[in-house]
Amino acid sequence: MDKALEIVDLHAWYGESHILHGLSLSVNKGEVVTLLGRNGAGRTTTLRSIMGLTGLRKGTIKVNGVESVGLPTHKVAHLGVGYCPEERGIFSALSTEENLMLPPMLSSTERGMSIGEIYEMFPNLAERRSSQGTRLSGGEQQMLAVARILRTGARLLLLDEISEGLAPVIVQALARMILTLKSKGFTIVMVEQNFRFAAPLADRFYVVEHGRTIDHFTAAELEEKKPVLHQLLGV
Repeated sequence: MDKALEIVDLHAWYGESHILHGLSLSVNKGEVVTLLGRNGAGRTTTLRSIMGLTGLRKGTIKVNGVESVGLPTHKVAHLGVGYCPEERGIFSALSTEENLMLPPMLSSTERGMSIGEIYEMFPNLAERRSSQGTRLSGGEQQMLAVARILRTGARLLLLDEISEGLAPVIVQALARMILTLKSKGFTIVMVEQNFRFAAPLADRFYVVEHGRTIDHFTAAELEEKKPVLHQLLGV
């Protein structure tokens, strides 16, 4: 299968702190892959490293076959990568629609979703299109953060803890969103503490510990892996 993302022996630092210690993983086009691990294991740093948002990086990161480990963040984005950080980054003084219109298209060939398509996927945002960012609920802000990426034409989505702190009804809406995006051919890499949210959505899982991938398995193997996951992660 064609690989959307391939990471081999990745090391990453924040200043003098060595966070990733030879992490390797791969993600096929159209897959949903979830990174499992305890807090501090290096999962968010993995996403930030893909985007070039850490300090020094060594190893291999290929996006759609293109080596990107030496590229600055804006060049990585132009390879078709969208990153939704845990802090969301909504511009509070702008309306929902102004937030959506802000990011530029990444490519002249890969069309991003139109405003109409986004409002069809996220009816809440359509209702709140004129509301300021500060007036949106946490769930609406999370939907907006993901929708803003979809406008750019990115096809590889890096989602960091998108379900954290949200009401169950919003979490269910985000799950439907991920399944819809998968049906449209998007590739998704998720970092999630909410195992019950992530488990039914992912095709494959990687377990990250101390900046390395220590195990990986498919959705079909999940049941037999649960005792190990309970021991490693408490899930």
